[in-house]
Amino acid sequence: MRLAAVALFLFSALAGSAQTMSAPAAQTPPATITWPTQDGTYIIQNFRFRTGETLPELKLHYLTLGTPHRNPAGHVDNAILLLHGTGGDAHSLLAPQFSNILFGPGQPLDITKFYLILPDDIGHGQSSKPSDGLRTRFPHYDYDDMVASQHTMLLEGLHVNHLRLIFGTSMGCMQSFVWGETYPGFSDALMPMACLPTEIAGRNRMMRYMAIENIKNDPAWKNGDYTTEPVVGLRAANELLLVMGSSPLQMQKAVPTRAQAEAYADRSLARSTARTDANDFIYYLDASRNYDPSARLGTITVPVLWINSADDFINPPELGIAEKMVKLMPNAKFILIPISDATRGHGTHTQAAVWKNYMADFLRQTQPK
Repeated sequence: MRLAAVALFLFSALAGSAQTMSAPAAQTPPATITWPTQDGTYIIQNFRFRTGETLPELKLHYLTLGTPHRNPAGHVDNAILLLHGTGGDAHSLLAPQFSNILFGPGQPLDITKFYLILPDDIGHGQSSKPSDGLRTRFPHYDYDDMVASQHTMLLEGLHVNHLRLIFGTSMGCMQSFVWGETYPGFSDALMPMACLPTEIAGRNRMMRYMAIENIKNDPAWKNGDYTTEPVVGLRAANELLLVMGSSPLQMQKAVPTRAQAEAYADRSLARSTARTDANDFIYYLDASRNYDPSARLGTITVPVLWINSADDFINPPELGIAEKMVKLMPNAKFILIPISDATRGHGTHTQAAVWKNYMADFLRQTQPK
């Protein structure tokens, strides 16, 4: 009865947007749907970080959609973990260009069929973060800590000991590779999008480092003990992210004159600077500092569908890294989406209409026998 009620809700909510859902991503974005999410919070006592630092209570917030299904042995067999990117949160993947395309009846992540779990990572959303009060005394977490805390939350908080799929965008993409190496076989399959499974170096690390230094070099930062946000440093840091995360093709189309481009930049930076805490920003950019799964990729034996887009300025295809790394995993496939009117640079990972069919095929191919 609960599934039927959810299905009825979805069919009525989506009835007016069927045309939008089938349209190219370059069209007007689909209307926002209020999904029937359930909020949850799990607190891990005395969580120990890889640095040796500890928190008496690590709070992890999450959203869920759908209903867990248990097999005859009592284990949940329809759970899918959806991991957001740097600076995002559980609500990031409720964006209509993602959720409207994937969560509805008959779609790849149909919530009448699957149990979707969307966590706020450490340092993000409503989970524990520096801006809660500890500021720079907050433990210096990394991606391994994030994955370890997700694992504990699933096992002890949600009583899920196996996943049908781990899907991750950007930072979540990198965490997908960490998941595959740290907890082999915990998920039937992995679908990382918009990242590379190698050390964050070159221009990518330079961008992160410069953004962090822009904040730290603002006198208003005061070693993290500011009373008002260091807005000069924050704006400069967000400028880097705006350029790195955008698509040249879409930017040229959206703001084709000098005046429009400058106005767009001002609006975007005012918005991002106003909603960013400087210490949180530093921490979540630096969490990638020791990420490098390259040496153990061969231990990831479950099926992997790895997708990047050709206009991703953060993970540019000309590096040739993906084509080499995919061969190190025995059951992995790499897809590079060509530039088109539908792609959005690094943000193509959330434009589900572009790659939905790949996901649908992958879920069919990896369906447990």
